[in-house]
Amino acid sequence: MQKPLWQRGTRRPLRSLRTLGLALAGLLGSVASFASEALPSINLQLSPWTVIAREKGFFKEAFDKVGTTKVNLIAAGGAELLGAEAAAINNGAIAIAQRMIYPATVHRANGLDGVIIWSSGVSNRYRAPILARADNDEINSIADLDGKKFGSSRISCYWSSPFEATSKAGLTFDSREQKGRIRYESIDNSAVAISAVLSGANDATTAHLTTGAFVGAWLSGKLKVVGHSPDDGVYVNHAGRVVYFAKRDFAEKYPDVIKAFLSARERTLQWTLDHVDEAAEIVAKQTRVPLDVAKFQITHAGSTNFMQSEASADRVRESIKTFQKWYIDHGDDILNERRLSDTQVDAFVDGKFFVGGSHTIYQ
Repeated sequence: MQKPLWQRGTRRPLRSLRTLGLALAGLLGSVASFASEALPSINLQLSPWTVIAREKGFFKEAFDKVGTTKVNLIAAGGAELLGAEAAAINNGAIAIAQRMIYPATVHRANGLDGVIIWSSGVSNRYRAPILARADNDEINSIADLDGKKFGSSRISCYWSSPFEATSKAGLTFDSREQKGRIRYESIDNSAVAISAVLSGANDATTAHLTTGAFVGAWLSGKLKVVGHSPDDGVYVNHAGRVVYFAKRDFAEKYPDVIKAFLSARERTLQWTLDHVDEAAEIVAKQTRVPLDVAKFQITHAGSTNFMQSEASADRVRESIKTFQKWYIDHGDDILNERRLSDTQVDAFVDGKFFVGGSHTIYQ
């Protein structure tokens, strides 16, 4: 007896529906891959790792896949102000900027509609040491800074690192609200900050030794380290991370471009660590610095260019919440006025570029 039509071919229609579903999923995946607009050219910061990525073809290999055929590396110049990268992001002069996570958070709190697309892991005590002139016999430790003059960029590690170290020693910086035990002056130009110390106008400063005007002064023996961030402190574990950030609308419009950028960075990092001498030669030639300076920028423990990645967006979010609370509790006048809510912090770290995200480089 023949089965009714409604009982016939049950398996075949199910197979057909399954096949159709797979085909639609594939089609939607293809559509999604083209949803991110092509970006013909991109402006990035010129730095030790980006010149290596350009020279070795790592940028070309990654960006060609997403239709970005021209990479422009923009040199900051000797007179560049700290914080200028935030303005450059905001006005479109560069697409992706490197900054430490504390100042990046302050830029966000000040209104920059940006997102973190990459973060390093935890920092170390060598990232931002307290420096004095080598022949200044009066300053040999943090305790010696009592009543002395300190000049550095306020919205940077050059404030967040020594602020913790001096606070734990019972020596507070001047702020807008009250006088501290240390006379603090905000100086956003690195060359000016180092000149003030070398001339005696200020007694101490803080810097990343591998960047800007500080490299030459350090390698020539004109500076000495008189203090570090605590090894178990909030800076080393949280506020001293390096991040890359972009405007939110750029990250939404060009996620494939950002993924290509991050892939090129990882490839460059691994190659550089395996070929330090060749990498140093590239950096020296392309950034016009002596070879010993280039090698120092790559190998020094405090380098901000060659740190390992943090794959977890949640760990980055937790670091921001942790250091924001610590600085607020200890008198950070900026974050006290413009703190980010937990919801804002969560949105600030763009999860699609971290592990588990749609455009992650971490497998």
